[in-house]
Amino acid sequence: MLKVLIPTVMLFPTMWLTSPKWLWTTTTAHSLLIALISLTWLMWTSETGWAMSNSYLATDPLSTPLLVLTCWLLPLMILASQNHVNPEPISRQRLYITLLTSLQTFLIMAFGATEIIMFYIMFEATLIPTLIIITRWGNQTERLNAGLYFLFYTLIGSIPLLVALIHSHNLMGTMNFIILKIQQPTNSSSWSNHIWWLAFMMAFMVKMPLYGVHLWLPKAHVEAPIAGSMILAAILLKLGGYGMMRMMIMLDPLSKELVYPFIILALWGIIMTGSICLRQTDLKSLIAYSSVSHMGLVAGGILIQTPWGFSGAIILMIAHGLVSSMLFCLANTAYERTHSRTMILARGLQMIFPLTAVWWFIANLANLALPPLPNLMGELMIITTLFNWSPWAIALTGVGTSITAGYSLYMFLMSQRGPTPNHITKLPPFHTREHLLMALHLIPVILLVPKPELMWGWCY
Repeated sequence: MLKVLIPTVMLFPTMWLTSPKWLWTTTTAHSLLIALISLTWLMWTSETGWAMSNSYLATDPLSTPLLVLTCWLLPLMILASQNHVNPEPISRQRLYITLLTSLQTFLIMAFGATEIIMFYIMFEATLIPTLIIITRWGNQTERLNAGLYFLFYTLIGSIPLLVALIHSHNLMGTMNFIILKIQQPTNSSSWSNHIWWLAFMMAFMVKMPLYGVHLWLPKAHVEAPIAGSMILAAILLKLGGYGMMRMMIMLDPLSKELVYPFIILALWGIIMTGSICLRQTDLKSLIAYSSVSHMGLVAGGILIQTPWGFSGAIILMIAHGLVSSMLFCLANTAYERTHSRTMILARGLQMIFPLTAVWWFIANLANLALPPLPNLMGELMIITTLFNWSPWAIALTGVGTSITAGYSLYMFLMSQRGPTPNHITKLPPFHTREHLLMALHLIPVILLVPKPELMWGWCY
């Protein structure tokens, strides 16, 4: 753990002491080196399921893929933000990269924590840099409103969790994930325990977000700068899924009867948010709502509490993290040139940027779960689990996946195909940096096809 955490902390003096001329090059190279070092976590040698550097930080097959994804995303965010932040003074550029690096530090400590209280503190700490990124570097004046939504939704969801954690610590005497796994749960089915269960789960359901408490997400995505959108879609939503998986161990007997309304809400959310996507005009808003749809499927897989459901949820989280981040990067490259997110104003881009149209096409196919990509593997495992739980679930998931295919193709056709308007024929061409960015998103997705065991968690 420290072999990644210490270089990440050393990024702070690097970025503040580097000369302005070499700032972006140095920080990108340094963060890419950290990302490559983090790949050593995937070489699993432990037989116990946990690899520990000390009693507070450890990795296991559930947290490892999410940790590697976190480290992989920092160089990509720095690459994507270069054009957006370049006009600003050098001190603000340094501050921007500092916020991104501090987010990575908090996330590594959140995913690597063995104590639930430490996980909670790091879970909340990620709010601060994300809020500053959205409210300071967002594109429009609504960014303050989006920041408030983001802050208060997350805080109101997670304050009951703190109370529930303190109560549980008094009850059990420990909050260590490893010990809780082997401890017998002592929950009865009283009303107070039902509220206790809800307090545990609500913070993560808001963070995922579950349909019904998702209103902060489209606002935050639309107003955030490119790095904010990337980290939100790829990592911060996954904190909710990861937390739910960890907490399910403690809440066992109660979950059997309390998960039903939330599974129904998650499945209904897949259809509803997919339908909203079909009538969106704003490109970033469409991608944001599609994230809510995919996270509904992940929530369903986790709440079922079967090995297949958990595996499918982890696989879909990793695959969705890379693909949705790539879609936001593509949307940002189009926005930087056309200065509009309205799809109908910037259609027919395929004629001007044929290679970028290929990136768009592959990203959309990955988003709608084309075989043999990991998105399909994750979705199939969750859908199979849900069908095994109740045959009626196939109706909801089937309609949901059909709508997903519909809006993915709609997004591609509206932004790339059709007649090219005269006002966009003289746009500047795409840079090598942007093509490299797309390739670095896509290569891990393709490499995971022959070796999915790297990310399917405990279920070997």
